[in-house]
Amino acid sequence: MDNQQAAVYLPDVVSPPGETLLETLETIGMTQAELAERTGRPRKTINEIVQGKTAITPETALQLERVLGIPASFWNRREQHYREALARREEAARLQAHAAWLREFPLRPMIKAGWLDESEEQVQQLRLLLQFFGVASPEQWRAYWQQSSITVAFRKSPAFQVAPYAMAAWLRRGEVLAQQVECAPYHARTFQRILVQARALTVAPPGVFLPQLIALCAEAGVAVVVVPELPRTRVSGATRWLTPTKALMQLSLRYRSDDQFWFTFFHEAGHILLHGKRDAFLDQQEEDELAADDSREREANSFAADLLIPPERWRQLLQSPDYASREHIQAFAAELGIAPGILVGRLQHTRVLPWNSPLNDLKCRLEWAETGIGE
Repeated sequence: MDNQQAAVYLPDVVSPPGETLLETLETIGMTQAELAERTGRPRKTINEIVQGKTAITPETALQLERVLGIPASFWNRREQHYREALARREEAARLQAHAAWLREFPLRPMIKAGWLDESEEQVQQLRLLLQFFGVASPEQWRAYWQQSSITVAFRKSPAFQVAPYAMAAWLRRGEVLAQQVECAPYHARTFQRILVQARALTVAPPGVFLPQLIALCAEAGVAVVVVPELPRTRVSGATRWLTPTKALMQLSLRYRSDDQFWFTFFHEAGHILLHGKRDAFLDQQEEDELAADDSREREANSFAADLLIPPERWRQLLQSPDYASREHIQAFAAELGIAPGILVGRLQHTRVLPWNSPLNDLKCRLEWAETGIGE
């Protein structure tokens, strides 16, 4: 039997390869006993292969090639496909029991954002979700998110407690995107220098500053990714180390205003520069929920505030009799080389200006369509 004849034996994803072997023997008029004698395999082994009780090993596949003229590669593939089909059947049965777990996640927003493909079949949707998280099973997902040192650090944040499944998805999306960002090895002095350049980008529109910001930070070993928040996550930023030489800064564009975005960026930068590589930070930056009891959060807040507006210049602003006038804020921001909305936000945060101030129009609203990052 030549290779063209062998091609008629197309593997079925669920039938055992022994079924194909039996059909072949019947076609050529060979008994199982004769095949056993020709291959040197015990009759019992040949019969168990036919019944699907014993697998065709690579050695047996070579023997079948010699006797039947059908390539060993065919039998090996046939066996592989069958075993894989059995494994998938068993997996489907196991996954079916986790339907309730699947409903814990905000699947619709994740699918809409393009993070997940959609499947009408529940088990397949579970497989796609596991693939998104890079884990083999719901049990392994739970083990990772309950035992991972990174997750333990994140769990300390009130933001994580709001919607842990959605938060896990948001964090995972950032991890996936960061893996695609090619970075030089982390270098603290380079990052400090880049932050000075980043400060000058505050006056640029998002479609201009975001690509430049990402490229600049990558030169210092920091992968900056911007991921829209999922429902109930209430998160503005997160920082962690993917490797000893690569930091991840994940931002959400929460509040959609330039003053909040830049404060969050420099706040997360402060965590990277000031705190350990084993630390992970998840930040809400709520006006009324400042983590006053966490010294590291206070340090990161001070770092961001002072880098954007040096303390002596801030005092100088407040000493001016017309410090809250539109003209003075615009002129003062131009002197500092920062966006005027940042000054307005700082004045509001310190309760000098009300949150509904007419000067809110000096803030630049950030829209996803303008970022150019495709989320």
